[in-house]
Amino acid sequence: MPHDQASYLELLARGAAAEAYDRPGLLARASGAGPEALAALEHAKQLALRVRAELEGRRRREAELSALFETAHDLAGLRDLDAVLRAIVQRARSLLGTEVAYLSLNDPAAGDTYMRVTEGSVSARFQQVRLGMGEGLGGLVAQTARPYVTDSYFDDARFEHTRTIDAAVSDEGLVAILGVPLMLGSQVIGVLFAADRRARVFEREQVALLASFAAHAAVAIDTANLLGETRSALAELERANAIIQDHSGVIERASEVHDRLTELVLRGGGVHDVAAALSEVLHGTVEFTDIAPQSTSADGHASRHGDDWVAAVSAGGEVFGALVLRGHPDLDPVDQRTLERAAMVTSLLLLARRSAHDAEQRVRGELLDDLLDAPERDPRLLRERAARLRADLDAPHVVLAARIDGPGTDPGTRDGGARDGGAGGTRDPGASAARETADRQRLWSAASHLAATRSGLAAARDGGTVLLLPLGPGDTPADLARQTARQLGGTLRESVTVGASSPVASPADDPGPIGGAYAQARRCLDALRLLGRSGQGAAAQDLGFLGLLLADPGDIEGFVHRTIGEVVDYDRRRGTDLVGTLDAYFASGMSPARTKDDLHVHVNTVAQRLERIGRLLGPTWQSPARSLEIQLALRLHAMSAAVEH
Repeated sequence: MPHDQASYLELLARGAAAEAYDRPGLLARASGAGPEALAALEHAKQLALRVRAELEGRRRREAELSALFETAHDLAGLRDLDAVLRAIVQRARSLLGTEVAYLSLNDPAAGDTYMRVTEGSVSARFQQVRLGMGEGLGGLVAQTARPYVTDSYFDDARFEHTRTIDAAVSDEGLVAILGVPLMLGSQVIGVLFAADRRARVFEREQVALLASFAAHAAVAIDTANLLGETRSALAELERANAIIQDHSGVIERASEVHDRLTELVLRGGGVHDVAAALSEVLHGTVEFTDIAPQSTSADGHASRHGDDWVAAVSAGGEVFGALVLRGHPDLDPVDQRTLERAAMVTSLLLLARRSAHDAEQRVRGELLDDLLDAPERDPRLLRERAARLRADLDAPHVVLAARIDGPGTDPGTRDGGARDGGAGGTRDPGASAARETADRQRLWSAASHLAATRSGLAAARDGGTVLLLPLGPGDTPADLARQTARQLGGTLRESVTVGASSPVASPADDPGPIGGAYAQARRCLDALRLLGRSGQGAAAQDLGFLGLLLADPGDIEGFVHRTIGEVVDYDRRRGTDLVGTLDAYFASGMSPARTKDDLHVHVNTVAQRLERIGRLLGPTWQSPARSLEIQLALRLHAMSAAVEH
């Protein structure tokens, strides 16, 4: 190695400042070094600076861990509660380098939290303030048992501002505040704060550091309380020692889980690695499943299902699956919380994986759009694009049309949109449109993930999502539609309706049939919704004679016109609703009395309308054969009207 490059090692060895790394290059340039030598020096400089940054980061982490361990050691040696609390706030202020640190404790009798110890505070009003549960940043931390941070307290609207609390904070001059809960098991006993009188952004590592310190602090507080009780009741010494040992075991196990999960994340482990690590910690069998039980809570809390415990893996209201601990009917709160934290880590891993797959999903959607919109594409190029996505377009495929059918949707409105006004609809068209857009995005995301796992394709289209999935051995299009409806519905926790086409032999050889298959799948989807089967999956062959018409429409318009065209034309000319009367008549079992109740008209009115229908359709219109054709024509007419709108 040239002497000038070796000088960077000397700089690293003596821990020189970053500015010193410019000197070798300046000296070389001054001595007339050539471009190649200068480039080599610049490269060596960049490498040295990267090594220096890594060393600095490690030294910082070692210093934080050392301070944390020293703090735990110091707290363990304290016995008086007041001394413990003062040591906690002093060390918290020192660890984060803030101007002020303080600690509040919960008062179960009063139902609020009060200021117990402060360090660096100058305001008497601030030192005596009390916060109701949910009030201010501290009250919110105490109520939710979660850390909260703000870089500008008075500009933050996430928590409830009260005149008393804001006045105390203003009197102290605080701006940036970080608060973490002091937890004993699942119980919040207080809040530990670090704050500055200037705007400041607390980094994630600082939040985690204070939270880790708070865990030690909570144990120290609890230990001090236990020792105080022991002095007043020596007879309970054995029980108090058992509690302390149990709490030490809790911290040790929590630390083990934290270390294992952190190691997994850092080395790029997956969800099944998390399940394996958790199996060792909990001494049981933990599995990850893509489909969580319907009764599983999505709020992050584990729940018992028979002899199993289940924690939903979810984020942003979307459920990705669940971690299931098998055969542990009696799970203590600490292990339950461990399962919940592992589920949270799993959700973060899946979100990161989803972000990485977003680009691939968009490429999958573009390929499917090309198959649908540009059937003249070169098959060779289509195969190459599909191969990069691990899709085999030479295998038989099925086209599926999917759409969310949540509350307030109506198969008679375009794209399943909500009615504006009226029962079951929204009164705010803007909110309805925003919800529909969000639902379509969620459906596309879930369908893209499903398509990727099945070596298929997915794209957003016509207010819903279209999927092109390979047909497995022994599967039918109907099986695939039902599986897809169940999986998408379970993921989104919404009712998802799926219509399937007939199989397409080889999309790569002849992309042309894909467009027709998509049209068939959409007709099947519309039929399911009109038949009141929203939330299900089916193919045309599941729908009987109606399915045959959907699979090969033929002259449906001519059939409708020949069967009930006279009635439809009469309504159009006169502005009447004989078609609606006819539909209600068949729906009521051909009973005029029940028909008049459904239509809210007099029975004579029903009789007059039926007489008019008889003159238009002929005397045999109520015979079994004619009535079957008329009812089918009414359904097809309703479907046609829904598609037009």
